Amino acid sequence: MSMPQAELAAKPRRVEKANLFSFLGKSLYYVILSIITIIIFVPLLVVVFAAFKTSPELAATSPFALPKSWSFHNFAVAFEKANMLVGLINSLSVTVSSVVINAILGAMTAFVLNRFNFRFKKTIFLLFIIASVVPAYTTEVARFQTIKSLGLYNTIFAPLIIYAGTDLMQIFIYLQFIEKISKQLDESALLDGASYFRIFRSILFPLLLPATATLAIIKAVDIMNDMYIPYLYMPSKKLSTLSTALMTFVGERATYWNELSAAIILVMLPTILIYLVLRKFIFAGLMDGAIKE
Repeated sequence: MSMPQAELAAKPRRVEKANLFSFLGKSLYYVILSIITIIIFVPLLVVVFAAFKTSPELAATSPFALPKSWSFHNFAVAFEKANMLVGLINSLSVTVSSVVINAILGAMTAFVLNRFNFRFKKTIFLLFIIASVVPAYTTEVARFQTIKSLGLYNTIFAPLIIYAGTDLMQIFIYLQFIEKISKQLDESALLDGASYFRIFRSILFPLLLPATATLAIIKAVDIMNDMYIPYLYMPSKKLSTLSTALMTFVGERATYWNELSAAIILVMLPTILIYLVLRKFIFAGLMDGAIKE
């Protein structure tokens, strides 16, 4: 058999092996996705079923058993007992204020790091990297003492200051967008007599709206779901948020699992609605920032 004929005979075998590997790869991909889906949705189904059960029914039936009567009584009790309306107002106040300040600070920091060369530029980058690597809980004692010495403990301003700080991911995403904005716009504005603050406010920041929307949504969801900081820095019941309101149903002697499950669903609803309404901005902003022209 000549060499060309041998290559032709071996070609179908290579194609079969490639198809086999492709099939195995896709099968493994779907198996992993199925496992992840089960891990995520099975506990969620247990919570949903428990939210519609009475306490005796919850104790007598399996966690995976469907409720006998789909009653919304637990939701009404959870909403009133945990004072969810106050929690929603406090959560929205902290979230909106923190996200606005965080977006301005992040965009301004990225603007300075991208457009200006100064002595401690690399040092600032290094500090952001160190801050992202060091676990936050190792610095909690110092942060708590700082907040208390400022007289902000047990006020709504304590979590606001903590959440308003920018982070490394935010800086990198903003830098990706700013790299795509020509510096000639800055130079033209400077020739027309505009200050750097005017350039940032009128030219650069409006062009950063896709990145700002993406980061604002991610930050808002993160703040709405956080329980640790509000519970530690705002222990007063008048300052309870949606997440800390869940502690109402947990006691030293008993835990009201059906009411707690209903409260968990109520707390999840605002975050889910935010994500469903604005999810296209998340993916669009991340993709725009990842592609350079």
